[in-house]
Amino acid sequence: MPLASIPSPAEGVWYLGFIPIRAYALCFIVAIGFGVWLSERRWRARGGEKGAISDIAFPGVVFGLIGARLYHVITDWQTYFGPRAIKEPYQALFIWEGGLSIWGAVALGGVGVWLACRRRGLSLGPVADTVAPAIAFGQAIARWGNWFNQELYGGPTTLPWGLEIDQAHGGAPGVLYHPTFLYESLWDAALGFGLILAGRRFTLRHGRLFALYVAGYTFGRFWIEGLRIDPVGGVDHAVTLLGLRINQWTSIVLFVGALVHLWVTRHKDTEEIVVPVSRHTASHEENDGQAVGST
Repeated sequence: MPLASIPSPAEGVWYLGFIPIRAYALCFIVAIGFGVWLSERRWRARGGEKGAISDIAFPGVVFGLIGARLYHVITDWQTYFGPRAIKEPYQALFIWEGGLSIWGAVALGGVGVWLACRRRGLSLGPVADTVAPAIAFGQAIARWGNWFNQELYGGPTTLPWGLEIDQAHGGAPGVLYHPTFLYESLWDAALGFGLILAGRRFTLRHGRLFALYVAGYTFGRFWIEGLRIDPVGGVDHAVTLLGLRINQWTSIVLFVGALVHLWVTRHKDTEEIVVPVSRHTASHEENDGQAVGST
């Protein structure tokens, strides 16, 4: 074993009496909490109502968790079903064991946010731009849950920051692996800061900052995904198409889609709804009433 390496945690679950405290779940709770806090601050800074993001976040998180698990099970179905399955089908419901995909979380979570925005009379674009950096930072935090679960690591490496993996989690004695969780965490954190700076430097409205997040994330995810292995019985069982993993193809499609959105909306400069329509209308009616009373 090389002198320098990153050890994996000996435990990923602690017990408070008979109650299990799972590190994977804690990482996601911290990620969600930080994301909501940062998004709320950014929303208030652009003139939005206090508490609006917190209200929108609840359905977004619920829908997002469902979508995250669905995408994972669909793209990794052989873990739970078929002759190569290493888990029982009912374990597909065990989200605490790992397996929450950002693709499903953003897709179905976006539906939850869209529904909440409609109920509050808000445009989806400014909300998406507001939460974009928070999503990146949240991913940076949540990725550490993979470290505790000793999952989603890369292939063998001789680099001094190689990751130690127990045999119970697919590792081999004396072999170090690429810490892809760390690569993605650092990439996401850098992306979060970059988005904040870009938002201050340029006028990125109508979902353009969110599109920049998608482009930045997928660009990094493509090469990080290429390092990953999903070992079952010592064999990488990841689903591939034309030599690329499914998540790499997803990255390509979303990257191109983000660039198209940035290009199509490059001259769009119409007003966005930050204050709910009902409040906005009421404010105008009140001002009109005051104007009539003063004549």
